[in-house]
Amino acid sequence: MGIMPQNNTSNAKKAETARTIITPNKVKEFRDNLMMSKAELARKAGISVQTLNRIERGEPCRVDTQRKILEALNLKVEDKDRVFGSASIS
Repeated sequence: MGIMPQNNTSNAKKAETARTIITPNKVKEFRDNLMMSKAELARKAGISVQTLNRIERGEPCRVDTQRKILEALNLKVEDKDRVFGSASIS
């Protein structure tokens, strides 16, 4: 038996994930307080559940996506810093 080749795709994905800047936010907290599921928030915001998962993990998102989430949570743009923190612009 020979040595199994490394999966370069997996290694590249790990390297990309390691470079992703994680910024804590309170999206999950606000969603939970409204007793809203991820699927419901994603549908109301017009984004995928996968995108919402990334955002709740603290990965960056576009300002437009932040605005959609705020509106879906019945919040105003002025509440952005409460939900996403002050360094949230991507």
